[in-house]
Amino acid sequence: MIEKVIRLLNIIQAIQANPGISASDIAFKCDIHLRTVYRDLDTLSLIAPVTNDGRGTGYRFMGKFFLYPLNFTEQEALVFSLLPSVVDTSKLPPGFDQAYHKVMATHFKEKAHHKDIIQNIAEIIQMGTPAYRQKHPNFLQPIIQAILEHKTIRTVYHTQSRNETTERQINPYYLVPREQRFYMIGFCHLKQEIRTFRMSRFQAVEQTELSFDKGDFNIKHYLKNTWSIERGDRNITFKVKFNAEVARYIREEELFVHPRMRDQKDGSLIFEVTVNNEREFLNWVMQYGPAAEILEPKAVREKLKQQLHQWVGMYG
Repeated sequence: MIEKVIRLLNIIQAIQANPGISASDIAFKCDIHLRTVYRDLDTLSLIAPVTNDGRGTGYRFMGKFFLYPLNFTEQEALVFSLLPSVVDTSKLPPGFDQAYHKVMATHFKEKAHHKDIIQNIAEIIQMGTPAYRQKHPNFLQPIIQAILEHKTIRTVYHTQSRNETTERQINPYYLVPREQRFYMIGFCHLKQEIRTFRMSRFQAVEQTELSFDKGDFNIKHYLKNTWSIERGDRNITFKVKFNAEVARYIREEELFVHPRMRDQKDGSLIFEVTVNNEREFLNWVMQYGPAAEILEPKAVREKLKQQLHQWVGMYG
């Protein structure tokens, strides 16, 4: 939901800046797939008068529709606010003071409206609560705001694997929804590397005034061959046969990797994919029970046989 809102705003700005822009150029400027552009343009047409007059004409807005974002950074706003103190306003054309105050008023109104939008988004998105806690604060709003404003956050984070709580400063890059949970990907100052953080493990979040730059970080490259969220260090290619009863559901799965699928004459489906985390992929496959047969790798088949024998002994 959050990613889609941001994408739509980016597309609006791309069309405004380049009336007649092609879908492929929108995809390039917004760093998204061409199919995503077409889906988002369909959504955008419901709320804004976007038009395409025919093949090769590109996209533009009809009438007087326009989005007017000043989009000042805090530094830009500070510099502009100091303008009257560094220039001789008596030598400027009449109307400067009025124009200056209008711009600053628009900036503060836009900033307040921006925070209201983030608050509304954070309230719309419902998050679960860890089973061991009766109350869990929702840190979506400050994290979304920090991502959009490129501000470092100061946090208290609990690492479950080591049962350890630490104070950290993090540059938040992306929010990623996975399996009814939210994860934040960002640069951890403590570890000096990109890390993935589970949202429910934050115990405190505070935005700082420190700005950051993502540099050449690419989320698609970072999560390449990652089935869900846990990145492994060894790529494994799986081949799975899904029977005809579930094959149609597999085809409509919304995945983060790109599988190779081959339909069989009996209606079944051969599904091949390369992932870097065996456990996450097997958890997904096993939800389909006997409707899914892992053909390769052979070593995984043997491991599952042993596990099934253990289960039979447990429930026998």
